[in-house]
Amino acid sequence: MRTRAPGAGHTLALLALAATVACTVGDEQEKALGQDAAAQVEREVPMVADDAVNAYVTNLGTALATASDDRNREWQFHVVDAEVLNAFALPGGFVYVNRGLIEHATTTSELAGVLGHEIGHVLLRHSAERIEKQQKTSVGVSVVCGLTNICSSDAARVAINVGGAALFARFSRRDELEADSAAVGIVTRAGYDPQGIATMFEKLLETRDQRPDIVAGWFASHPMEEDRIAAVLRIIRSAPRADGRTLVRDDPAFHEFQERVRRLPPSPAPTAPVSAP
Repeated sequence: MRTRAPGAGHTLALLALAATVACTVGDEQEKALGQDAAAQVEREVPMVADDAVNAYVTNLGTALATASDDRNREWQFHVVDAEVLNAFALPGGFVYVNRGLIEHATTTSELAGVLGHEIGHVLLRHSAERIEKQQKTSVGVSVVCGLTNICSSDAARVAINVGGAALFARFSRRDELEADSAAVGIVTRAGYDPQGIATMFEKLLETRDQRPDIVAGWFASHPMEEDRIAAVLRIIRSAPRADGRTLVRDDPAFHEFQERVRRLPPSPAPTAPVSAP
């Protein structure tokens, strides 16, 4: 009798779920796709288990998301134990940020800007829209190839190393600009300075010149050049302010949190070359 390969049950369930996706992905289907993808990512990706680190990111991310979410999603925020600089979001409100990005940020508002950008992708339903545009049969193949090692033994490991997740991580330049614009409103409504979005982007471009190996994943999944920073600055200048509130640029709690991240044991070595999946 033929035996089933390890993980095949999960793969078949994911294929079955993807096969039920009709022309429009509803809230429950979007959440289910995100939950399955998150379960697979968290089995394959090394995650930071420090309670205080995760609490800080959860509190910051939740404050950002709930100030703009009109669908009351059950948001989850996690820290990936990888030195490469990246962040990604899955449908339904699952957001991941690599510890390398946290360590390279210089202010609270820069980390808030990155989280706001990923939250923007979820609120704008970019992943769901990509699924809606594909044939039902190809959706399952894309999800499985991107998030498991069924199609290639290194597929999931490469996704881990760049800190992204194939179908849900690669967005178009238009999607990225839309998420940038949404992030300006998201962080402002939550009381944070949106200038952190632009300064974090500038830092990523500088790092690409100095250490391209640790930002390869970011640029593979987040198309960006200098003109995108200029576009963000134009959006910030034209955006309404936060009802006279003083927007937070930085605070001591962020630096205490960042120092705790830096004191964690070194991230595990990548198991495959850092490149786009």
